[in-house]
Amino acid sequence: MAPRPTPDRGWFKSSRSSNNAACVEVRFVGGAVGVRDTKDRSGPALAFDGRSWVGFIAGLKAESAS
Repeated sequence: MAPRPTPDRGWFKSSRSSNNAACVEVRFVGGAVGVRDTKDRSGPALAFDGRSWVGFIAGLKAESAS
């Protein structure tokens, strides 16, 4: 599934998000990656540098494989 743009400055819904309440949005700005809860767009967001983002994704994939 392709990312779906949202109207708020480059955020898009994760391709893993479904129609349930467990959705996140991601955006790539410069060398940073932001992650936020779709239900709370004005709330806090996580911020990763590129290397940390790659490690985060690798950790998620490893966890889901076990």
